[in-house]
Amino acid sequence: MRDNERVTSAIREPETPAATTPPRLIATDLDGTLLRDDKSVSPRTVAALAAAEEAGIEVFFVTGRPARWMDVVSDHVHGHGLAICGNGAAVVDLHGGPGAHRFVKVRELPRNNALEAVGLLRDAAPGTVYAVEQTYGFYQEPAYPKLHMEVPDDLAPAEDLLADGSPAAAEPVLKILAFHPEMEPDAFLTLARLAIGDRATVTRSSPSALLEISGPDVSKASTLALCCAERGILHEQVVAFGDMPNDVEMLTWAGRSYAMGNAHPDVLAAASGRTIANNDDGVAVVIERLLNGRT
Repeated sequence: MRDNERVTSAIREPETPAATTPPRLIATDLDGTLLRDDKSVSPRTVAALAAAEEAGIEVFFVTGRPARWMDVVSDHVHGHGLAICGNGAAVVDLHGGPGAHRFVKVRELPRNNALEAVGLLRDAAPGTVYAVEQTYGFYQEPAYPKLHMEVPDDLAPAEDLLADGSPAAAEPVLKILAFHPEMEPDAFLTLARLAIGDRATVTRSSPSALLEISGPDVSKASTLALCCAERGILHEQVVAFGDMPNDVEMLTWAGRSYAMGNAHPDVLAAASGRTIANNDDGVAVVIERLLNGRT
């Protein structure tokens, strides 16, 4: 564990008027941010989250993960226990515990938009393979690699999976996953955004060329803004943390935002402040400072 002098000196504080506004909500990404690389939540981070909620600050987990992958933080739910999953596609109540999460809000990707996005990206980047993430189901093309530790509910071309008459047609589509075996990740992201345009929101959180395609205007930021508006919380009262391109909009929207020491260059440019790496408990360090009135 680093001593206080070294931890404090590693923090770059936001130089914005929001820095003087008492926080009411902490919004934190999980992988590469709150979680260590081994997917654990350190005791120091658990204590910091509990202290924040005890001080009256709400904590939202804001992640690209689907609801069924939230078991990693289910033991650390305090207060309201709400999470924004699927890059803003769903708001989930974690109070039920593993396997019993309840969907509070769903912002689906319309099937017509999804089909258009798949076709346009197939043309722009031949060799792209797809998976379909729904509220409860997960479907993929036969050639889609085993990137996730789960067995798909069905194997078929994306066009068949997204058809109105498919077995999964009754479930909302939360996002499409698009993987390319050869392209550089950021180049693939840029190409996909140009090809798909405003038909869907395209981002990425993986170190590989794996894109996440959500509904138009659906992002971590837009769903977080909706949740804050329902609670009468202003954006300048929000402190956000992230490390990858799918966090950029949220970090730009929040009054105070921190890029992790291990963050993607776009995240470092978007955030108003910087903390140390996820493996060094960078989120906990900032929360401790907030509670001590040092930011």
